[in-house]
Order: sequence, then C-alpha cells, then structure tokens
Amino acid sequence: MIGKPGLDGHDRGAKVVAAALHEAGFDVIYTGRHKTLEEIASMAIKERVDAIGLSILSGIHMEAAGGLIKLLKERGYDVPVVVGGVIPDRDIPKLKELGVLEVFPVGSRLEDIVKFFNELAERRAKAKPPAYPSAPEASP
Repeated sequence: MIGKPGLDGHDRGAKVVAAALHEAGFDVIYTGRHKTLEEIASMAIKERVDAIGLSILSGIHMEAAGGLIKLLKERGYDVPVVVGGVIPDRDIPKLKELGVLEVFPVGSRLEDIVKFFNELAERRAKAKPPAYPSAPEASP
C-alpha cells in the first residue's frame, strides 16, 4: 500500500511508484492524498497489506513515519514501513532508528524500488509458515 499522509497534494511520484510495482506483479493499493496516519493504519489493517510505503514531500517524514509505526504497533500489526520522497540524507539513519525498513529519496531509480520489494517479498515468503500446514503423515 502506498499512502500520502498530511496536506501534501503532490502525488505524481507515488502514482509512478505504484504503477511500477503493479507492472512488476504486485497488488498495490493507493490511499489517495491527504490521509491521516489513522486512516492509513486502518486501511492497511483492513486490507491486510504486506508493506506500507509512505510518500512524503512536505517535510513531515519523521513525524509521519514514527506516528504510523506507533499506531501499527499499538494495534499489533507488524508490517514493514518504507518511506520515499524529499528526505534529507541526514534523516535516513534517524528514520531507520524509528523502524523504517528502507528509504527512497527523490531520484531513486524505479528499478531499485521494484528490486527491493521483490527481495522483501521473497524474504517474507520464506519466513512465513504455510497458511494451512499439511497434516502429519500417518505411520504404517
């Protein structure tokens, strides 16, 4: 899922990333602009998303990422959060300390973003037990 928190109305980058991920085979939900962190968290839980990308161009990346991660933890929903947009280099380590898995500043290549999510999907698929474990084999 890709979310646009706050009052930032510039969403072309979010839509381009969503399209690239969709073309790579991912199901992508775009929340639309001007969403609250509460709306993004609720939608993520309702839709049972596997990852959340926040697109932020307005300078609220620290508050938005930290706030969303806090809301998700309070609700017991463990999902990777990724941030993209206008992110100063000095804030990238701080975002990761807050629990952001990866940061894609303006200028990141779509190929790198798609590769990251492909690798994330592979890691998560290997880590998850099967949804319906097979019954133990009967002894003869």
